[in-house]
Amino acid sequence: MEKIRIDKWLWAARFFKTRGVALDAVKGGKVELNGFKPKPSKTVAVGDRLTITQPHRQVEIEVLLLSDKRGNAESAQQLYIIKKEILNQNKPSPENAVLGYRDKGSGRPTKRDRRKIDAFKF
Repeated sequence: MEKIRIDKWLWAARFFKTRGVALDAVKGGKVELNGFKPKPSKTVAVGDRLTITQPHRQVEIEVLLLSDKRGNAESAQQLYIIKKEILNQNKPSPENAVLGYRDKGSGRPTKRDRRKIDAFKF
């Protein structure tokens, strides 16, 4: 295998959960191939550089192997090497904190917490 469609490779490398989501990301300009925004039918070859923008990170990779089959995470990580990764972990804005924002993992509000939130909002 010398070349493979970019959306199929992104799915096989486990950057996106489905091929449809990978297709939408390529169409939406969230993926760059060698500095250009490709069409979904563009082919990827060994040695190409991809920049992938996801909601939680932006990653720059180099393609090492080609595969059109989705495997486990260990086999998917052998398809590429990460050159640069930027994580987007934004703190909530002050407006969200005022409106009763809760930290992730803190669980559901209790009945007492809910009453306090409702009393504060209205």
